Amino acid sequence: MSNDGVFALTWNRIRLLKESPVGMVGAFLVLFWIFVAILAPWLAPYDPNANDMEALMSPPTVAHWLGTDNSGRDILSRIMWGSRTVFKVAPFAVFCAYVIGCLLGLMAGYYRGWVDSLVNRVADVLLSFPAIVLYIIVIMRLGASATNIVFAVIFISSPQIIRIVRGMTLELREREYVAAAKMRGESALYIMLVEILPNARGPLIVDACLRMGYTTIAIGVLGFLGLGLPPPDPDWGGMVKETYAMMSVFPHMSLFPAIAISSLVVGLSLLADGMREISLRD
Repeated sequence: MSNDGVFALTWNRIRLLKESPVGMVGAFLVLFWIFVAILAPWLAPYDPNANDMEALMSPPTVAHWLGTDNSGRDILSRIMWGSRTVFKVAPFAVFCAYVIGCLLGLMAGYYRGWVDSLVNRVADVLLSFPAIVLYIIVIMRLGASATNIVFAVIFISSPQIIRIVRGMTLELREREYVAAAKMRGESALYIMLVEILPNARGPLIVDACLRMGYTTIAIGVLGFLGLGLPPPDPDWGGMVKETYAMMSVFPHMSLFPAIAISSLVVGLSLLADGMREISLRD
């Protein structure tokens, strides 16, 4: 299949998303948070790090729609700015993980033999550890920063992507269009990137949506454990951690950041379900 045909089918799937109510709800939630992240500097009513000591730990009011935290900072503003943190780190980290995972998975599935064995053994070792344990080890070893969180996501997600891409490559490498490309004298790199990878797009798009959700949860968990972005940068997980001890008295301080994390993850999961429904119709 030509690249034009692949892009046309991909665009057609995106347009067909409107026929999936579940997918539309997910797309709305994701687009909502993207909109908030882009326009946070103009939408946020306050500086996210400004302290209003007169409104310390205030419940939701007209002045502070979602209340304030234990430092007098406006929760709504911090949630809006915190969405920028998620969309700066998660998409880039997932993209880098896919670049590495796809390349190694394609090589393992296409060449097989010792290349397949080597890549599989490395992936098996990394997959044998619980993901959250690896996150903690990597961040504690390298330090808490956006760059190190990206590196941790790449380190942990790549083996899972390798497995998916390898399995699909083993199937697709036997197709007629791959045989035709070999007869034309195309290089192995061309066959992997132009003939095989675009035709594996369906499951990979669904997995990418789900993986974005997993990464969002991981960023939140690291923030809650004190291994996220260093203060005073707004971080949804860090916001929950800072106020968790007072949740029984001031539940709004932890509840609203937790809802933000949940809504974005649910949106990505529903979007993945919608894309899966469309794939099954093809």
